[in-house]
Amino acid sequence: MKIQKEDVLKALQTITVPGEGQNMVESGAVKNVIVFGDEVVVDITIANPSLQAKKRTEVDILKTIHDLVYAKAKIKVNLKVEAPAAQPKNEIKGKQIPGIKNIVAVASGKGGVGKSTVTANLAVTLAKMGFKVGVLDADIYGPSMPIMFDVEAERPLSVTIDGKAKMKPVENYGVKILSIGFFTKPDQAVVWRGPMAAKALNQMIFDAHWGELDFLLLDLPPGTGDIHLSIMQSLPITGAVVVSTPQNVALADAKKGVAMFQQESINVPVLGIIENMAYFTPEELPENKYYIFGEAGAKHLAEDLKVPFLGELPLVQSIREAGDVGRPAALQTATALEKAFETLTQNVVQEVVQRNDDLPPTEAIKITTMAGCSSVKK
Repeated sequence: MKIQKEDVLKALQTITVPGEGQNMVESGAVKNVIVFGDEVVVDITIANPSLQAKKRTEVDILKTIHDLVYAKAKIKVNLKVEAPAAQPKNEIKGKQIPGIKNIVAVASGKGGVGKSTVTANLAVTLAKMGFKVGVLDADIYGPSMPIMFDVEAERPLSVTIDGKAKMKPVENYGVKILSIGFFTKPDQAVVWRGPMAAKALNQMIFDAHWGELDFLLLDLPPGTGDIHLSIMQSLPITGAVVVSTPQNVALADAKKGVAMFQQESINVPVLGIIENMAYFTPEELPENKYYIFGEAGAKHLAEDLKVPFLGELPLVQSIREAGDVGRPAALQTATALEKAFETLTQNVVQEVVQRNDDLPPTEAIKITTMAGCSSVKK
């Protein structure tokens, strides 16, 4: 008996591929049907790689053609598995903290690049823009936020919330702050192993009464280590910002910092890279720029890694002086520094909005108070 190809296709329309709704012809699973007299060859591709799915598909094809077309047909099934490519996910991990909308980690692969200074100035700029802001000084071994916010002598108070004792963060310049520096003496070294440091951090995170915050900034320690993993396991990090100087030594470590957040097991979105100490301009020569640590190194790194470049900050003496006296430089008015920090902060906010747009609606927490910022379409 001569078998017609149309009859075979009509028969295959009565069965489906395991796990799919459409029949195997309409779904595109059947790639080709060849007929030679009473011989039939069916080329089919399925997405399910399990042995059970492959066996069932083959058996269904054989039985259907025998039942509906020709009982003595000689059938060969060429079955191929093509699993769909895994879509990248922006994961939210950890335990949600009620009232905190976005948690942004500020990291650096290397110490001494100005990560804490950038964190402090980002925080006060966000507060100036009208956001409710908190800073968690997660740099257990080198806490500097109490100095930068001029609250060294302050201590968190205990408040009772829903029958439980909670720490009330110290507040200055409209920013709520918690740091291990509040609980140690100025000349006391924190000599703790990883688990003890992680426990202290968890207490500052979950035993604190942060209230309503648009942003909680995490000032992470330099490098890629145990504290970072503990933080990312404990908190639903919205995204990470990496700070670097333009020099190759710092860029090599910044690259590792970005890679840490992008690991499949961590998968924290990198909001972008900030270039600190980008250039030096003498006060007496305002038109001159001297690239002491190299030119545009962090910008080029961001391009190579395909992450946003959030902006550059100059090497200015007043930034260091402002941090030392506990009044972040971004609090200055009508200065080039104020403008630089405002531009940088707006870019961070825009990237947070963009990142939240990419999340499932059930998990994303949107910013509704934009304070002059808008989402950047990339």
